[in-house]
Order: sequence, then structure tokens, then C-alpha cells
Amino acid sequence: MTPVLPGGPPGARSGLPGAANPPVPRGHNAALVLDLLRAAGEAGASRPELAEGTGLTPQAVSKITARLRDAGLVAEAGRRPSTGGKPRTVWRLVRDARHAVGLHLDRDELTAVLLDLLGSPVAVHRAPFDLGAPPERALAAAAEAVRALPLPDAPGAGVLGVGVACPGPLDHRTGVLGRVTGFPGWDGRPLRDELAGRLGLPVALDKDTNAAALGIALRGGGADGAGGAGDGSFAYLHLGTGLGAGLVLGGRLYRGARTGAGEFGHQVLQLDGGPECVCGGRGCLEALCLAAVARGDAAGAARALGAGAAGLAGLLDVDRVVLGGRTVLADPGPYRAGVAAVLAERAARTDGRAVPVTVAPDGGWLVADGAAHLVLAPVFGRLGPGSRSWRGPGGAASG
Repeated sequence: MTPVLPGGPPGARSGLPGAANPPVPRGHNAALVLDLLRAAGEAGASRPELAEGTGLTPQAVSKITARLRDAGLVAEAGRRPSTGGKPRTVWRLVRDARHAVGLHLDRDELTAVLLDLLGSPVAVHRAPFDLGAPPERALAAAAEAVRALPLPDAPGAGVLGVGVACPGPLDHRTGVLGRVTGFPGWDGRPLRDELAGRLGLPVALDKDTNAAALGIALRGGGADGAGGAGDGSFAYLHLGTGLGAGLVLGGRLYRGARTGAGEFGHQVLQLDGGPECVCGGRGCLEALCLAAVARGDAAGAARALGAGAAGLAGLLDVDRVVLGGRTVLADPGPYRAGVAAVLAERAARTDGRAVPVTVAPDGGWLVADGAAHLVLAPVFGRLGPGSRSWRGPGGAASG
């Protein structure tokens, strides 16, 4: 069953959108204007305000807003009094002009979410999933999850693309999976291209931890009002069916040269054996955390996670540690307290700076939400240079 949240598009249907979308105007300046209008919300912004906020000339803003209006992305939202001359036209972003799908493929369940241009959820679909099934069957289930959403079929209001997040390792540039720990059948599988072919939509692919970190950064930080994570550097630690990290350094998502950054769970903490890990080693941080979780020892799992977090904080000098994943979110108190205690102990021994620990927002679809932002963020110029991670349904790479 697919619960449709308030604000769903009228006339939505199950299935892929039938109407072609007018192209979204490309370019840095158009993205600047769109980003300012998204931040302005329903109140909108006038041409002088857009010019001041972007550094563009009023004439350039006029040309850009005309193109965005023709594409159906912005609309007039009334007039404001002027200090001299004619009243100023106010522009606003048309939130349901386009949509994006986020798809989280976890080891045992999948979550699909439909977002509007403001990043608000329109609908969420969750279903059991078996990452260990034959890839063809798993791909069919993933495509069916997208079709289960009430995708809009109003002219010009269709889906920009599908962002997919799943366990790594993988290469986000080529859309090819590596040897996912415990699931060797996916090694070398071109997941992005195969899903794009099945859905007839552009697809972006990234690791689940990277997607979650991106979503957290764009929304401004942790759940408890701490904020600030989107402005600097933080490590997102995801403890669910596995353990990994997403890194935002200097305000940018850091993937590494081969999308290998954040493979956090397989550092060995217990050198003299320890529990066996699915990677084939022993004493890995992931194995220690999951073993503690299995025996109901949340405090023990938190101490192990804190030991890993302390090493990461010392290595990267992050401003904040953000905790997430279904295991943490099911009972966040012990994990936040345990990780914070270990980080405080480290601070007392070293530089005296205790790294703050927050808990990620819990809506049940944190990773899927971040995956959808793989699609939305480039529209608003939020990924920056070098983010060409798309593969269209025809196989051509796009930015």
C-alpha cells in the first residue's frame, strides 16, 4: 500500500508519466535564480531581490525568469510596492512543476519517495526487498516500486529522474556496482543503466550513506535543532543492516576518486580475533556493532561506534557527527549518549574540543529522500563541478 501524503498532485496515477516535460533551462545563472526562489518559498522574490541575491543584472534576471516561466517552473505571485516607479512583480517557484523520485535499496527492504521541487514528500512507498535475489528479479522489484508511486501525468509536471541509493562499493560516475559485501552477484552490474532502461527515465546512483549525507547537508544538519552541518564538515554514520559513513567536507559531499570514501565499517578494531564479519575478516567495526545489537546491548554497540567515530573525527577534523540508520533511529538515546561519551573522552586526552553528536531526521525515508536530492540538487546548482553522474534512458550521459 502506498500512503499519499498531503500535497499530492491532483490527477496522479500509478505508472510512469506519459507526458513529455519541457526541458529545464540549464546553466549556472538559471540555477542561482531557481535556488533563491526555492529558499523564498511561497512568499517569492522580486526581480531586484533576485538580482541582488545572485549578483546578476536586472536585465539578465528578466531573461532568465522569462525562460523559467516558459518552462513552467516559475510563476507570478503578485506585486510589491516600489520605492519609485511601477510595482515590482514577485516570482515564485511552482513546486509541483516537476518531481523527483528517490529509491533506497537496502538489503532487506526498499523505500521509494516522490518529492516536489521544494523537496517536500508527496508520497512514500515501502516494501520488502531481497538484495540477494537474482539481480533481474531485484531490478524488477525496484522498477515496480517506482511505478507504485502516484507519478504525475499532468502536462509538464512529470518526473525529472530517479535517484537510487544502495550499499557500496560502487562507482557513482559509471553507475556500476562493485563487490557489495555479502552480495557478490552484483559485482560489475550496471545498475544505473539497467534501471534507466526499464523506467525510461534518467537515473543517478550513489551509495546509501552518501545520499543520506547529501540530504542532511541540504536540509541544514541534525534533527535536534543543532543545524550548521550543511555549512562545514560532518560525518554521517549509518548503522542499520550494515555500517557505513557519508562525509561532507568543507560543505561538499566527499566521495573520493572512486566513490570509495566512507567505507567505514570494515576497519579492524579488535586485532586478536573478534566476531567474524561478512567481509571475511574478524574484529571489524561493523561486526562488533552488529554483534552487540544482536545480543541487545545498545550501549556496547554505541561504544564500538564511538571508537570508530573518534578515529574519524580526529583524522578529518569534522565539526559534527550525525547518527542515523534504522538501528540507531529505533532507539537513538543510547547511541547518541554512547558515541558522545567516547568523543568526549578523546577530547579530554587531545585538543579538548568535544565534537557534537546529533541524530539525523527520522521520517523513515532519510536515505530515499537523499537519493531524490541526487536528482533535485543539480537543478539548483547544489552539486557543483564534476557531478556528472546521470545516465539517461537512451544511454547518453548528461549533466
